[in-house]
Amino acid sequence: MREPATTKLKGKEGQPTVAVIYARVSSKEQEKEGFSIPAQLRLLREYAATTGLKVLKEFVDVETAKESGRSGFGAMAAFLRGSSTCRTVLVEKTDRLYRNLKDWVVLDEIDLDIHFVKENAVLSRDSRSSEKFMHGIKVLMAKNYIDNLSEETRKGMREKAEQGLWPSCAPLGYRNADGPDGKRVIEPDPALAPVVTRLFERFASGRYSLREVTRLARAEGMVFRKSREPITHGTAHRVLRNRIYTGSFDWDGRPYAGKHAPLVSEELWRKVQGTLDDRLAGRRRRTKHDFAFSGLVSCGHCGCSLTAEVKKGQYIYYHCTGFKGRCPEPYVREEVLTGRFGDLLGRLEFDAEVLKWAAQALRLSHQDEKRYHDEAVERLQREYVRFQNRIDAMYVDKLDGKVSAEFFERKAAEWRADQGRILGTIEGHQDANQNYLEEGIQLLELAREARSLFLAQSPGEKRKLLGIVVSNSTWKDGRLQATFRKPFDLLAVTPKSQEAEKAAGSSSDGLSGNWLPK
Repeated sequence: MREPATTKLKGKEGQPTVAVIYARVSSKEQEKEGFSIPAQLRLLREYAATTGLKVLKEFVDVETAKESGRSGFGAMAAFLRGSSTCRTVLVEKTDRLYRNLKDWVVLDEIDLDIHFVKENAVLSRDSRSSEKFMHGIKVLMAKNYIDNLSEETRKGMREKAEQGLWPSCAPLGYRNADGPDGKRVIEPDPALAPVVTRLFERFASGRYSLREVTRLARAEGMVFRKSREPITHGTAHRVLRNRIYTGSFDWDGRPYAGKHAPLVSEELWRKVQGTLDDRLAGRRRRTKHDFAFSGLVSCGHCGCSLTAEVKKGQYIYYHCTGFKGRCPEPYVREEVLTGRFGDLLGRLEFDAEVLKWAAQALRLSHQDEKRYHDEAVERLQREYVRFQNRIDAMYVDKLDGKVSAEFFERKAAEWRADQGRILGTIEGHQDANQNYLEEGIQLLELAREARSLFLAQSPGEKRKLLGIVVSNSTWKDGRLQATFRKPFDLLAVTPKSQEAEKAAGSSSDGLSGNWLPK
């Protein structure tokens, strides 16, 4: 990416270039602390004033990184699409702007100049392919950080499950509450628990269908907690299948003995499962053959999908569905398509020199990411010490008789729980800090080996890999055409470009000029 301009930017007829500002924090907690959004806005306003940019609008989002529907980002994208003059976005850094790959694609389609102020870089349509590729790596690393924090959250929930505590929102018939030790637990909902029990009893009797027990539960007030809408038949089915109402529960594929009060007996629950299994036995369908390219390839003649079928019990052939009429494209063997896709993935292969440089570039970008995590850990450690000081001071007050032992135990339990959450967040930052660089390099190595991995995988894994790497695959007259998804499209052109520059002697060390670090 090019560095931001040091002189005043001018638009048409000497007018200042107009821009929008975007700021985001990843949690409500950061907003309450009152530093992140104001700091971002102050930095971006000062940058706009220095470079002569006129700020038309400011967009702000304050929400969790995994929550869908960022209103500020959506409003900004809509504004930029509708504006004929504004094509500049100011943002603190990459992980403030993008939350996932979809956000990247949304802004890439609008054709913008994006100024990453803290990273001292500008990305535009005129940026070099290597700059766009490294920007794509940063986007993937920002997504990886979100996924890593999500993984740490799941880890904490699993630890809670091992203690016999349901680690999520209470299911219908229960409600969330604070336990005696300050931990969140579930307890029977006085209004809905009896309705759930009767739902099981009626269905186990064999006299009611699923539709009938659902109708009776609705009549007794069984509604969704948030929308207050009556439950659906599918919801009633999930309730009847859920083991949690016996006092035990399944979490992340493992059974746990819960500490909450059961709403039905184990015997009643097993009887309901037997009834459900008997009624559904006649509807089960035989598993279909696992075809590698089902739903991935279209006919280049008419646009219909290619469908597969087995001939002579062992040979798999693909042909156009012919939904739009008779199609001239003949049958093709699966082995032929496998070979063509293998050749396509072979275009991602690049030599060790490019891998070495990209790894070096990742290490440089990792420094900024490491600084962010280190600052967060330092802040959280101060918060942990603050809670510990509170506990110590109140312990002295308890010894002096200023507070009761009961009050001390209750408050100390609350603060220790806060400390536990802080330690979990610190661990998440430390893990993300460590994995950022390692997984980035692994991504590059994976791209180099995509072809060999593809050829060795099962049909289902082949389909999954192609879904990640390519799109818009068509087959016409024996030729396969497909589009590489971002950032693999940039990788695909690197080997040829590198070979051409080597042949021309334009790079003394053998690397493409586009890949040389600044």
